Amino acid sequence: MTTLYYHHSDFLFHETGVGHPECPERLVSIASALENSNFSSLIRVPAPLGNELQIRLVHSQVHVEAIIKAAPKQGYYYLDQDTVLSTGSTQAAFRGVGAVCDAVDRVVSGEANNAFCAIRPPGHHAEADLAMGFCLFNNVAIATEYARQYHQINRIAIIDFDVHHGNGTQAIFFNQPNVLYVSSHELFNYPGTGSPKEIGLGNIINVPLFEGDTGIEFREKYSKIILPALRDFKPEILLISAGFDAHRDDSLGSIMLLEDDFEWVTKQLMCVADSYCKGRIISVLEGGYNLKALASSVAIHIKTLMNH
Repeated sequence: MTTLYYHHSDFLFHETGVGHPECPERLVSIASALENSNFSSLIRVPAPLGNELQIRLVHSQVHVEAIIKAAPKQGYYYLDQDTVLSTGSTQAAFRGVGAVCDAVDRVVSGEANNAFCAIRPPGHHAEADLAMGFCLFNNVAIATEYARQYHQINRIAIIDFDVHHGNGTQAIFFNQPNVLYVSSHELFNYPGTGSPKEIGLGNIINVPLFEGDTGIEFREKYSKIILPALRDFKPEILLISAGFDAHRDDSLGSIMLLEDDFEWVTKQLMCVADSYCKGRIISVLEGGYNLKALASSVAIHIKTLMNH
C-alpha cells in the first residue's frame, strides 16, 4: 500500500495569533508523531502551489480576489472573529489547494493508493463566496471538482468526520447528485447546520452525534447509516474531510472518541474504497486542536492507510 503524505513549511506561516486553536503547532505535532520507523515507508511530498484556476472550480473570482487583497503586509486581518489572515496565509492556502489536486493526480493515475494532506488552513466551512470557521478555500470541494473536471470521475463520495458540520462542502454540492456528502458531527455545535432534514437531491446525509456520545454511538451510526449509504452510492473515489476534534480531549467539541475509533472508521472506509474505488482515498486534514490527541489520532489514521 503506497501512501503519500503532503506537507510544506509554508503551512506554518499562516499565523492566527496567540491563543487561536488553529495554530501552526498543529502541524508540528503531527510531523513529530511521524518521525519514528513505523513511518519509514511513508512517501513525503512537498505540497506544490495551487493556482487560481483550481480554486475557481469551486469559488468565485470575487472571493479569490478578496482573500488575496485582504492579506495584510504585517500583523493580522480578521475576516470574522474566528477567521484570520496573516502575511503567509495566502501562500499557505494556495499550497493546500496544490496538495489536494496533486494528490488527486497521483492517486487517480495509480502512482499511489491513497494520500493524506497535512495542510492548513482547513477548508470544509468555506462556501463558494464566504470564508468562515478558520477556512479560506474549501480544499476537499476543490479536489472533488478537480477530479470531476480533469479526470472525468463522475461519482465521488466525501466523508466528513470532523466534530463540526462542513456547511461549506454541503452548500457547494447541495444540488449535485453525483457527489455524495456524508457528515457525522456534533449537532448544535458550530456552525449550527447539519440537520438530518438537509438532504439536497438525496446526496446529502447528515448523521448527528450528541454531547457525550462515545465510540459506541459513532460506530453504530457508521455501521447502520453511513457505510450502507456509501455502498449504495458506489463511488469511484473517496475523499475524507479528516477532522480529529471529535476526540474526547479536544475542547472544541463534546464527543468522546479515542484513537482506536479513528482507526476503526479509517479501516471501514478503506473497505468501501477497496470494493468500489480501486482503493483510492484522499484524506485532507480539517480540525483537531488538542495537540497530543491530534498527533496520535493522525498517526493512527495514516498508519492504517499505509497498512491495510
